[in-house]
Amino acid sequence: MKSIRYIRFNMFTITLMCMVVTGCKEDFLVEKPVTTLTTDVYYSTEAGFEDLVRSCYPLLRNIHQARTLVLNGTDIFSQTGFSDPKFATLTTSALEHYDVRLNATLTDLQTLWTLLYAEIARTNTVVSRADGISTMTADAKAVRVSEAKFLRALSYFYLVQQWGDVPMPLTETLSPSKDAKRVASADVYKQILTDLVDAETKLPVTAGNYGRVTKGAAQFLLSRVYLTRGWNFNNSLGGSAADFDLALQYADKIIDAYPLATTYSSLFPTRSENPLKQYTGAQNDKNPEIVFAVQYNPDVLTNKTDPAFTQDVAGGNNLHSVFGGSGDSYPGTKGRTTDYNRYQPYHVTNPAMYRLFDPENDSRYDLNFVEVGYALLPVAGFKPLPVVNPNLKIDIKAGDTVVYFRPWNKPAVSLADRGVDLGGKKNYSVVNVDEYSGGYGFVNGSAVNVSGFPGDQPLMWKFWQPGIAYGDAFGTFNEAIFRSAEAYLMAAEAIVKGAKGGKLGGAEVYYNKVLDRALVKKGIDPQCAKSPENVKSLEAVSYRATSANITIDLILDERARELMGEYSRWFDLKRTGKLVERVKKYNPWAAKSASIADKHNLRPIPQGEIDLSYPAMPQNPGY
Repeated sequence: MKSIRYIRFNMFTITLMCMVVTGCKEDFLVEKPVTTLTTDVYYSTEAGFEDLVRSCYPLLRNIHQARTLVLNGTDIFSQTGFSDPKFATLTTSALEHYDVRLNATLTDLQTLWTLLYAEIARTNTVVSRADGISTMTADAKAVRVSEAKFLRALSYFYLVQQWGDVPMPLTETLSPSKDAKRVASADVYKQILTDLVDAETKLPVTAGNYGRVTKGAAQFLLSRVYLTRGWNFNNSLGGSAADFDLALQYADKIIDAYPLATTYSSLFPTRSENPLKQYTGAQNDKNPEIVFAVQYNPDVLTNKTDPAFTQDVAGGNNLHSVFGGSGDSYPGTKGRTTDYNRYQPYHVTNPAMYRLFDPENDSRYDLNFVEVGYALLPVAGFKPLPVVNPNLKIDIKAGDTVVYFRPWNKPAVSLADRGVDLGGKKNYSVVNVDEYSGGYGFVNGSAVNVSGFPGDQPLMWKFWQPGIAYGDAFGTFNEAIFRSAEAYLMAAEAIVKGAKGGKLGGAEVYYNKVLDRALVKKGIDPQCAKSPENVKSLEAVSYRATSANITIDLILDERARELMGEYSRWFDLKRTGKLVERVKKYNPWAAKSASIADKHNLRPIPQGEIDLSYPAMPQNPGY
């Protein structure tokens, strides 16, 4: 298997690059032994073993930046580009359409598969080499091995959810092999739980280096794994009702140990919606709510990009630059600067997602989206190309509003509320939710932007960090992977599935703890669209939970609001058996192609792995 058999060479090369210094002189063709240092020698020392464990952490960056298979083609995100599903041109990827292009040759499949098996190969090396370390205390070595077992379990958990039965090597790969036998999903889950249960008993509550795996991280992952196995996808995971009880028990441990942040906004970078008044202070991404995060700090544990993989070429967080919406087209823009930074439409919010929020009462709406765009420079004689007066010109001052994205429950319905480009009174573009995602001017029956004003959709700026040089991956903010707000929602889900004995009470209590933290006033009934998929409907419904109304769908809606853009959505839909239903309902691209089916609950095995294995790995059904 390519991703496994090549990794030893990569690690050997990396280690020698870091640890061996050689000189080049005129007699460089003369054979002289400069060093006898090998992996066998170096990894048998305490320093070498510590470096080996450290080498397992940087790949977390690459893995979690390969997020397309986790976000796109769900009910929340698509890569819609710059056109709209109401029109004939289909410019989005196979992950939105679920058509014949979603097959074993898709690059995203091979990328994530390779990264996860590279991480497994490194963690296997740690576990295999541990017995040969004699200069390290038993307790210290046990902690390092437990870190590796956690990271191995996390990697297998991602793999088994995406692909089902997968190869499961558990020892260091010492020689090339074409053998890549797939192991039953139930056995993969057993191994994941074995690793995590063992790791939990040995990991510290607080790590010596911030960012290392802790006891809490193992407990959190145990909760999520038990919750997933309890659903027992296709009766193939070995799950039972008892798994939901265990998921609840571990979620309660996280809730006890990791208090919710006082405000939702304090979990993410501090900034101003108006770039002319931008926040310039220090950022703090070490909130007590965060159980485990991918590190983007100067600590020696994780501060270098892995030379074996080039996806994370800048060594930084790219979350600020890959979600849809853009300030580049605003009148008065400064061009490619830090003010709005770069927004590539890799993950664009589906219109229904905006309608899951109460825009006035749920603080997450304001934190997640930039509803108002501003001119950064003055523009004299700007021509908004109005449909009623093509010769009209207006003057724009720096700081003026140039676009306003109306909340779903207060659309612009009269000309008085529209921009001058449509014959209205506002000297800025006014865009309703049904006009998002692909050009302003739908009211004129065209997918082409007929206005000089911007349209598109609000910037999804949950992760936006000010002051970053224009580009793709230069952020320094850590990427939270586990945080206790999710533990509350996992507990609620487990209780809905029959778990008993929650410390806080019923499922609705856990759910409402997360909700109330987000509301501008606790205890109120926030209102979302009753039919989020119908972008014209103004009918609303409360999303406060009660013992009578709490369902898996209500919890999935709350997970969408709370965890939007975090590394979980496809897993949530697949786990709960809601992938096909909710994608058809809320993803306009998938609804248009109508191709998503039950087979898409598993991904196709990458063709490159099948071609390199002997006997050839069988493909998943339907591909």
